Amino acid sequence: MNKHRFIIQSSKLTCITLVYTLLIFSSCTSSRNQKAVAQGEKWSQQMVESHGLKDFYTNKVHHEQLATTGWDYVTGLIAFSVLKAWEQYPDKMEYYNAVKAFADKSTSQDGSQIVHSGGKSALGPSNIDDLAAGRIFLTLYTEELKKGNTKDAERYKNALTLIRNKLKHDHARIKEGLPGAGGFWHKAQYPNQMWLDGLYMGAPVYALWQTAFGAGNNAEHQQSWTDIAHQFKILHKHTYDAAKQLNYHAWSATPNDPNSFWANKNEPFTGASKEFWGRGMGWYFAALVDVLELMPKDHPDYAAIHKIFNEVAAGLKRWQDKQSGVWYQLLQYDSTMRGDGTGDVVNGKTYNACTMANYLEASCSSIFTYAYLKGMRLGLLDKRTYRQTAEKAYEGLLKNFARKEGSSVDIIQVCASAGLGPASNPARTGTVNYYLCGPDVTVVKNEGKAIGTFILASVEYERYLSGK
Repeated sequence: MNKHRFIIQSSKLTCITLVYTLLIFSSCTSSRNQKAVAQGEKWSQQMVESHGLKDFYTNKVHHEQLATTGWDYVTGLIAFSVLKAWEQYPDKMEYYNAVKAFADKSTSQDGSQIVHSGGKSALGPSNIDDLAAGRIFLTLYTEELKKGNTKDAERYKNALTLIRNKLKHDHARIKEGLPGAGGFWHKAQYPNQMWLDGLYMGAPVYALWQTAFGAGNNAEHQQSWTDIAHQFKILHKHTYDAAKQLNYHAWSATPNDPNSFWANKNEPFTGASKEFWGRGMGWYFAALVDVLELMPKDHPDYAAIHKIFNEVAAGLKRWQDKQSGVWYQLLQYDSTMRGDGTGDVVNGKTYNACTMANYLEASCSSIFTYAYLKGMRLGLLDKRTYRQTAEKAYEGLLKNFARKEGSSVDIIQVCASAGLGPASNPARTGTVNYYLCGPDVTVVKNEGKAIGTFILASVEYERYLSGK
């Protein structure tokens, strides 16, 4: 390297050799990163244009266009990821315009309602999944305000405020006298239950509103951040297995309720479900990094949430598949784990009988990669500890799940859906058999939950390569 001059003196040979080695490594790394960017391997754009703006599935339902799709958390995830790609590549205005069209279709003119195409409210009673898509509104508000479009800006602010207030003031919570009092129910049909999924659906949109609009009332602002932190503290206390370094998928404060038939009835994890599901932990990991990005560092609970985030990061690193760099559907097992062939017996009936093997799963692997990369970028995770984990994970996404089909990119090996109960759905037992053989837990491709998370991971990786 011509720009470096090295004067080797015998008394300083070891020191200078070390410096020279580090400089060569730095130069090679920089060249490799610049080459990757120069080659135009922007997988975020490829996935947005293949299946983000069009042609994707949500829970096995096909959608032709994002701009005309109805409100739910999966389309909201895709829309949010497309917005993140637009923020990284602002010349791609078609990305922004598609998300804006989706938002406009889903809101009343003044933003006071979130609606389906027939005009009916899209926000069900105490359904935390229905709130997650609200994360798009802050970016839309900010951008339209810049343009002087105050009418639409106010519309988006009102819609975001509606969602935040519905969660904070109206959503069902675990009542006083029960463990976990104050925790948000996952849904009305799951009384006194908290799922890892729900932390992603509720806490980040709550945090966004607080950051943008809540600081004016300092007492309520502080209390709201305490409320957000409380959700993580409850669920981590009841689902984190320190020996396995993983979180069980869900927890019920009333494990003897018929809707919680899947829950452990005895210590040490009373009320917890039985297995560690990949995407559930992915939602949780992403929720932690997204909230910590916004949470005031001087809040009394900041250190506790940061500690939880680092515990989750350490556990997932432990269970990363060493060969592929990605993660299994059921995190604590490899492909030798199978459905037992006999299934689960509930109320005298058998469900989930098959011998399907555990498999490397795209959506959890994508969202873990996103959270590692973002956590390092924000200084929340130590780069020396997690750089190799994140790099190998992203390489694994491309190798194991991304498939070029002509000019399009597909993503394969996606868990379509998974849940627990309620009593009216006894097949959703939370066992190994269920997560591998359940009727709703089929393996599909181009499912929105993998498309959105893959885009988010790719945007973060492209930022990582460019040093931004």
